[in-house]
Amino acid sequence: MPPPQILIGVVGKTNVGKSTFFAAATLLPVKIENRPFVTIEPNVGIAYVRRECAHVDLGLPSCNPKNSVCLRGNRFIPVKLMDVAGLIKDAHKGRGLGNKFMDDLRQADVLLHVVDLAGSTDEEGRPVPPGTYDPLDEVISIEREINEWFYSVVSKDWERFARGLDSLTWDGVVDALAKRVSGLSIRREHVILALKASKLELSKPSSWREEELRNFIVKLREIAKPILVVGNKADIPEAEDNYRRLTKELKVKVIPTSAAYELALRKAEKSGLITYLPGDNDFQIVDESKLNPKQKTALETIRGFMKKYGNTGVQQALNTAVFEVLNMIVVYPVEDQHKYTDSNGNVLPDAYIVKKGTTAQELAYMIHTDLGKAFLYAILAKENKRVGATYELKDNDIVKVVSAK
Repeated sequence: MPPPQILIGVVGKTNVGKSTFFAAATLLPVKIENRPFVTIEPNVGIAYVRRECAHVDLGLPSCNPKNSVCLRGNRFIPVKLMDVAGLIKDAHKGRGLGNKFMDDLRQADVLLHVVDLAGSTDEEGRPVPPGTYDPLDEVISIEREINEWFYSVVSKDWERFARGLDSLTWDGVVDALAKRVSGLSIRREHVILALKASKLELSKPSSWREEELRNFIVKLREIAKPILVVGNKADIPEAEDNYRRLTKELKVKVIPTSAAYELALRKAEKSGLITYLPGDNDFQIVDESKLNPKQKTALETIRGFMKKYGNTGVQQALNTAVFEVLNMIVVYPVEDQHKYTDSNGNVLPDAYIVKKGTTAQELAYMIHTDLGKAFLYAILAKENKRVGATYELKDNDIVKVVSAK
């Protein structure tokens, strides 16, 4: 079976451009035939992370992708993107569409918090003049809502639950906690990391003070559902000072973004007016005679923004969430290590996104359960080197699994 599909949640208050971000991120001018998943709900779509395709490094003229797309030497690998209901203050108490938002959020692996970097919407999401609302307050407020929701779920009936853990071993406590939060797509390793981060691994859960329990739950949220701040509306002049201030005061990465510009570029590419790949730092006009003055002016404005920030931010946000925040890598399973093909002769047909530290045998299980059970060894195709079950895969590895079956 293929590796678990990554689910990215797009969160934020209303009117910050979440829907525009979602529309831009899911609009690619090609389709994947026979893809392993399809759109499930109106607010769930397919976006793509971008990496240079391995065939370029190998010096091959092309590849034959099946589970992804290769465009001009760049492999676009699908991920799920969920645009959840807009948040307002006290959403964790069910205010507004808070209950729906929190329920949708359960399965997300990472959260993109889309912020109005221009400060043009108040805390309720109502439009206000740019610069009149502080986006720093927005970042703090939304993160608080998510943390409070997490706390309300995990801490429910805590005293009775914690007393039952006191007689268990360390492994027993971890297993019980992991089972309790499994509905939030939290894994055992997340629990272990949170216990260590909150310095509670040696104490009995029933002895935890209120602040210790809260600290553990916040650490658990940060580890299991990390947040990346996406500073949208960065094309509005008031956003520039806010971007510098947020980066300095939050001490976290903020991706300056114009979802509206990205959507315009993808639509122009789809219409054949420009050539553009999501994540590029520029675009090329196909035929200027087909553009009216208004379109020319708009494109030049977008080009100026891209020169300033390097890109529109949408593709960068997706890539950063997956490859930096979640610490994922890309590997290519093949059946013929000499030709880099599957059994049908397709060159580099599959690109798998896996967690850094994934072993060769774990990859075998992802490909097929029987391969994992009967695993013998793996061959690193580029190096023509045999490795064992515990070999930790490296980014861009091309791997042939050898199994007794």
